[in-house]
Amino acid sequence: MCKLFVQADSELWVSRTHSLRIDGMVTSIRMENAFWNALTEIAARDGMNLPQMITKLYHESIDAGHDLGNFTSFLRVCAMRYLALQLSGDIPGIPGYPSPPWMRTRSLPETWSRSRPAKRPTERPVQVYLSAGVGRTRISLTST
Repeated sequence: MCKLFVQADSELWVSRTHSLRIDGMVTSIRMENAFWNALTEIAARDGMNLPQMITKLYHESIDAGHDLGNFTSFLRVCAMRYLALQLSGDIPGIPGYPSPPWMRTRSLPETWSRSRPAKRPTERPVQVYLSAGVGRTRISLTST
């Protein structure tokens, strides 16, 4: 199992900083390339560039009353939630747009074989824990 993760492209965990302007204030956001890749895909789906999409997420979060004390963590969770929703089938793939190379795997361990049907419980919540830095964020998904 670990080989699957260890053999990933090392560029995925290299951090990059993007500077952008939100409401006239310049801010810098530093995240790993895997998160930037997912956020770039989200922006492309919605016909926006990355700064436009991040600004829109910021405004919609503020309008919803969220405390964005750690905006970078919020963006990481957005990227992970997007990928989780894609995997669950709640967000379809982009027509004519192949999976990005960073999402493809070279080979899966036998125990993770794609040929066996996945056992999915019905009406049972799935909980995913994401660790970033010190805290843990829990995302609950319900399969149908």
